[in-house]
Amino acid sequence: MTSTVPLPRRPVDPEARARHWYENDLGWPTVPGRPLRLRTGVRFDVLDVPAEAGAKALRHLAPGSPVALRGDRMRLLVAAGSAEELPGLLAWLEWGAVALDLRVLGAGGTMQAPPPPAGAAAGPGSVRAGVAPRQSAKGAAVWVRPPGPGLETGASLPAMPASPPAGREGSAPDLVRLVDTVAAECHRVRLRRACAGHPADRRDQPLAFS
Repeated sequence: MTSTVPLPRRPVDPEARARHWYENDLGWPTVPGRPLRLRTGVRFDVLDVPAEAGAKALRHLAPGSPVALRGDRMRLLVAAGSAEELPGLLAWLEWGAVALDLRVLGAGGTMQAPPPPAGAAAGPGSVRAGVAPRQSAKGAAVWVRPPGPGLETGASLPAMPASPPAGREGSAPDLVRLVDTVAAECHRVRLRRACAGHPADRRDQPLAFS
């Protein structure tokens, strides 16, 4: 008599499921191999800052603008091409001569891909401005504000206008306000660490670009 017992299902690889979500649902290119990494400079660039400084800047982001956390570093996703604009923007904001613990990932860079939110359909999360979120466990990347559908996410990313901004107040674009706030908070974090006798770790390194 022929057995009708179904064969056991092969377990679904969480990383394969995550790669499918990033590439097919969001349209974000990934890098072959493990661990799963996302290419920057294609659909977005990344501002990498201390989590404490990043939390202060969240009020300058649209609710659907993705934000990730890895260890004590926060990664703010901004429009692709922002990495090229950042040096000139910092100089215009008079932060160009100040050593900041601010990194940017653009064309040719990668970032660790956080696991998709539960069900890969959760809406954008949030953390209260001014409050640093908990560090991710064991240095793994996590979403603080997960991305939504690809087109929706792209429209919410901070970007520079077609023409240079005329001033720092009023109608300044999201990227200008975001960078100005992040730079100021990075500087405050550095000063607090210096006053507390914190070891000179990354705070004295110049701005890094990829």
